[in-house]
Amino acid sequence: MRKSYAIISLFLLLSVLFPGCGGDKPEVFRAGVIGENEFDPEVWGKVFPLQYESWLKTEEPKPSDLSMYRRGWDKDKIVYDKLSEMPYLALLFNGWGFGVEYNEPRGHHYAVIDQIDIDPSRTKPGGVCLACKNPMHKSLTEKNGMNYLTASFDSALKMMPEKIQKLGPSCIDCHKPSDMGMRINKTHLENGLKVLGKNEFTRQEQRMLACAQCHITYFVPRNPDKTVAGDVTLPWTGAKWGSISIEGIIKDLLTDTKRIEWKQKITGFDMPFIRHPEFELFTKGSTHFNAGLSCPDCHMPYRRSGSYKISVHDVTSPVKQDFVACAQCHTDKADWLRKQVFTTQERTASMQNRAGYAVATVAKLFEMVNENQAKGKKIDQGLYAKAKDAYMQGYLRLNFISAENSMGFHNPTETARILSDSTAFANKAEAMLRQALTSAGVSVPEKINLELGKYLTNRGIHKRNFVPGQEFKDPYGTQDYFTPKDVKGL
Repeated sequence: MRKSYAIISLFLLLSVLFPGCGGDKPEVFRAGVIGENEFDPEVWGKVFPLQYESWLKTEEPKPSDLSMYRRGWDKDKIVYDKLSEMPYLALLFNGWGFGVEYNEPRGHHYAVIDQIDIDPSRTKPGGVCLACKNPMHKSLTEKNGMNYLTASFDSALKMMPEKIQKLGPSCIDCHKPSDMGMRINKTHLENGLKVLGKNEFTRQEQRMLACAQCHITYFVPRNPDKTVAGDVTLPWTGAKWGSISIEGIIKDLLTDTKRIEWKQKITGFDMPFIRHPEFELFTKGSTHFNAGLSCPDCHMPYRRSGSYKISVHDVTSPVKQDFVACAQCHTDKADWLRKQVFTTQERTASMQNRAGYAVATVAKLFEMVNENQAKGKKIDQGLYAKAKDAYMQGYLRLNFISAENSMGFHNPTETARILSDSTAFANKAEAMLRQALTSAGVSVPEKINLELGKYLTNRGIHKRNFVPGQEFKDPYGTQDYFTPKDVKGL
């Protein structure tokens, strides 16, 4: 009996001295206090060295050729050109910065660095461009107001301490220094949640909102001359939690001129724009959202570091983590999971090609209509107006999916619905424009040459050109029937 007590006592002593032997309960590592307004992640790293070490890895490129689409920053060190991946966007975005240089993002470490490096047409609005990128945006807006928001991009950066100027999303954006609880550091999301009528959140919802601070769409409010009129705003009017629809977003964006940010050169239309709507797509009834998952479950899986269990802060695609995150729920092997992801993305690429080239064809027909009107041809204005309405519906749906970074995987069924509707709206607009042109005595060719080469060549200060190897071609070859090579004009 004494021997048994001795063994039990020894085991309990070892459990105290070596807590990693005692079970799976995660331990909180604290070695100091962090100031309430501490922006420097290096200071946070002194208290949470394991998380900080993981966060630093967002600077490092990932192994090449793991992703079929949305490659990001890999060891090939290629900055992938979205306008080469989706050539029809060069035509559709011609007239402002996104049509000059539009690259795949390289990750959190490079959020501001990518803005500094890109063609200056992309940061022309000024300080407001930092809304999602830098943790000091909220405090600088509160302190300096429009003087900061409308300052030149370089001037806005210089309002920050030098060490912070190139800092992307960091600790203070997501965590309270007092207890490491989740927080929101973006006024635009705080205001957006008020529109949704939601003010209480589960822990899973809080984790998701940390990511939603940046991975949402927004517009930059504009004056009639399209200069900046305020901080970024979310087009969520009428939406509810779990139901931010593309239909609602489009209705919001077409409400008034404050939401109109640029003029599309090929059509002459004043246009709104949609940016990286990952949160909106994921929460619109996706399988994983309905199952109760949040963004970090897939992009920041837990791992062991000694006796501590931490969330990986090297945020990246599960594809580049060999599906470790997926294995938390799925018992299938990585090869099977990879096949499921790629099959979804391939089908999205096919549907997106269909919608993209259909919308681009309509834009070219509007160009033809406008040229003939300038020559004195009498175009049916009723048909023109209806075609424009259908075109805007098709364009903005395409804009939504092409800007979203999962290539459909965040919500495959909703993605398919949106792209099929985009194609249908574009087809309707094309039919009306052909009718209007024919009625005006204009002969319309069967094939509309998109002349994509002239929109893709010698772009901006970096003289970007089309890179054929980066193009997202239809994996099934179907698009070649609708848009043959000679029609693309590449």
